[in-house]
Amino acid sequence: MSTAVQALTDGWVVAQRNLIKIKRVPEVLVFVLISPIMFVLLFAFVFGGAIDPPGSVNYKEWLIAGIFAQTVVFGATFTGAGLAEDMQKGIIDRFRSLPMSSSAVLVGRTTSDVVYNILSLIIMALTGLLVGWRIREGFVDAILGFALLLLFAYAVSWVMAFVGMLVPSVEVINNASFIVIMPLTFVSNAFVPTESFDGVLRTIVEWNPVSTLTQSSRELFGNTGGFEPTDAWSMQNPVLYTLIWVGIILVIFAPLAVRQYRLTTSK
Repeated sequence: MSTAVQALTDGWVVAQRNLIKIKRVPEVLVFVLISPIMFVLLFAFVFGGAIDPPGSVNYKEWLIAGIFAQTVVFGATFTGAGLAEDMQKGIIDRFRSLPMSSSAVLVGRTTSDVVYNILSLIIMALTGLLVGWRIREGFVDAILGFALLLLFAYAVSWVMAFVGMLVPSVEVINNASFIVIMPLTFVSNAFVPTESFDGVLRTIVEWNPVSTLTQSSRELFGNTGGFEPTDAWSMQNPVLYTLIWVGIILVIFAPLAVRQYRLTTSK
């Protein structure tokens, strides 16, 4: 069996081990799913009346792509938290004694978190439909929209996997990821139009990959209301720009995470 096939096979076993936690600790899944529902309802009914989206689309319909992007990015923090918890409890040491691929733990963790994100997207989509969100483009475009969200989340999971092995506890990774991800999602067009930002901040928003992920989703779901984005190349080509970021993140952080895992487990 080749190294790559063994890593995938062993990784799937580790992913199944992570998913079994859903049955044993269902409260974790419940709170994971309640959070995006709260964001949808909060922005749709509390802040929505004060925000005027561009074009002819209504704010509730325009909002959902931003909630999707924010949730899958935040969902990636589970990868780092899960790894930090496994190391804290000595489970990684147990894995070292087993005849398995050294990268299987990382493959399994990032794969199981894709399942969490799929469940979150399903719940958010159903909630969005209840509050007025509609998919205006075809079925294929909608599937591509969801696939792009999951692909971007998968790439960010490798960043969090790397960070999760650098910190000593779950509490540290939760606080560290919050400091990074919160401004990344709020300094974007996820909740307010790009045109509401000025100067340097507007340039940051235009080239923020969370903004292009949100713009890509809006275009693929048909929720732009006919409004054209700003002239920045990133906003004119949001799908391509987002895919470039996915490639950059995976090329840099997947090898870094594997290397850090080997360094951590060799101590």
